[in-house]
Formats: sequence, C-alpha cells, structure tokens
Amino acid sequence: MKKIEEYVRSIPDFPEPGVIFRDVTSILQDADGLKLAIDSMQEFLRDVDVDVIVGTESRGFMFGVPIAYNLHKAFVPVRKKGKLPCATISQSYDLEYGSAEIEIHKDAIKPGQKVAIIDDLIATGGTVEAAAKLVEQLGGQVVKIVFLMELAGLKGRERLKGYSVDSVIRYEGK
Repeated sequence: MKKIEEYVRSIPDFPEPGVIFRDVTSILQDADGLKLAIDSMQEFLRDVDVDVIVGTESRGFMFGVPIAYNLHKAFVPVRKKGKLPCATISQSYDLEYGSAEIEIHKDAIKPGQKVAIIDDLIATGGTVEAAAKLVEQLGGQVVKIVFLMELAGLKGRERLKGYSVDSVIRYEGK
C-alpha cells in the first residue's frame, strides 16, 4: 500500500519561483489516496470527545464531511463572507497579500459543544485561527484541529498554540 505522501503531486516553481506547490487534487482523484487521507485524518480524532466537525471553505468541506459522516457527528461549514444565507458572525484575518473574512451561522455551534476543525493545509494558520475564534465566540470549545498537510516553514502551528493540532503530512519548507 502506498503512503499518503506518494499521492501528493508536488509542482515546482508555482505560483512563483522557489515555491513547491503541494497539490491535494492528486489525492482526491485517486480512490485509495482519498480513503487513506480521510482515514488518516480521522485517526487523530479516535480518542477525542467531539460533538461537531467544522470545515473551512472549501477543501475543509471535502475532508470534514466524510469524517463527520463516519463519526456520526454534525458538520458545520465556515465560509467566505456573503455565502451563508442566515444570520452570521464573521472574523477577519490577514493573508500574505491583504486580508479576508469568513463567517459561520450564529446558530451553528451551541455553547459547550466540543468542536474539531478540519482543513486540508496549514500554511500561515490565519484561516483556521479565524475559524477557531468564530467557534469560541459562539461558546464552543475547539478540542482538536486536524490538517492533511502542513507547511512547517510558514510557522502556522505557532499561530495556533494553545490548541491541539495534528497534521498527517509535514513538509519542513514553505
């Protein structure tokens, strides 16, 4: 059986020279790779008491929904501003070049619920840090954050100190 790292397509010099882009679509396009990715991420939740799985747009949905389904837990999407139809709360965060804003429905998390946040990649950690703040504003407790891949050179894990963070694949560079 192949290791999960073998399913990741690495594209040199994208989006700029010197950067190696780690492409998650090559995992999604292979049934064995997709199953291995979901199973590996879900393994980090084996002994975690969790009520709700939160996924960030959009690849957090791809991995979060099957994990929620497998664990028989609710799934809550965190989306880009303006995409959710009901009353929301929002959180801004900084990007490498500018800023962004994400939202969650005001009624998505109940006070005291234990939440695991799922996303495909941690780079600088800004998106998931903002998602965690949204969960906490609603009274939820972030008990675990799980990523498929981590670009350790961008130090996103430092931004999430205080949370239990795991990643299936860890790349030392950027």
